[in-house]
Amino acid sequence: MKSVSYKLSEFFIIFILVPVSFAIEYPVVIKMIIGLLGFFYVVFVLLRIEKNKFKIAQNLNWKQFFKQTLIQLSAIAILTSLYMWFVDPPNFYTVVVNKPLLWLMILLIYSIFSVYPQELIYRTFFFQRYQSLFKSKTVFIILNAALFSLAHLFFRNGLVMVLTFIGGILFALTFQKTKSTLLVSIEHAIYGCWLFTVGMGSMLGFPS
Repeated sequence: MKSVSYKLSEFFIIFILVPVSFAIEYPVVIKMIIGLLGFFYVVFVLLRIEKNKFKIAQNLNWKQFFKQTLIQLSAIAILTSLYMWFVDPPNFYTVVVNKPLLWLMILLIYSIFSVYPQELIYRTFFFQRYQSLFKSKTVFIILNAALFSLAHLFFRNGLVMVLTFIGGILFALTFQKTKSTLLVSIEHAIYGCWLFTVGMGSMLGFPS
């Protein structure tokens, strides 16, 4: 019982209290310190308590993963391209066309230093710590996606919240199926890099 109470407190602090607090105005340095402490805590729990080892899982179905990801990416590319074409044409492919070196640099930095930590927290940690507390897999997936969206509340943009919720659903389903932080990080990086490429990067905090 104490373990459940501790996990619920942990859950509330990491996935509700901290993300909501980031949407409030206070020094960025303090936010960075809170974020780093939270990340170190997650890594500590995964390694020392959950007994994880950071290694690539065996027998991953790479062919099926990339097939599914490319199909989903095609749908995302069509919808986001249409959105940019009609709603925000000045930014349509603006960075990749006008600043190709910045585009490449941001894709690399984003994929390594943003995507992987997010997936470590919101998929690996979240699933291992809390999945056993929920009887319904559907409710658990939706909750995971909703909290992933909440983590982007500080952007104060409704479209960002919708996009990250949809992305959260896709990433949660991938992790549930593969149990691979690597695969879900690759998927996350592909979709995120596409949004930056098509011109939606500024609303997601990418330098432009």
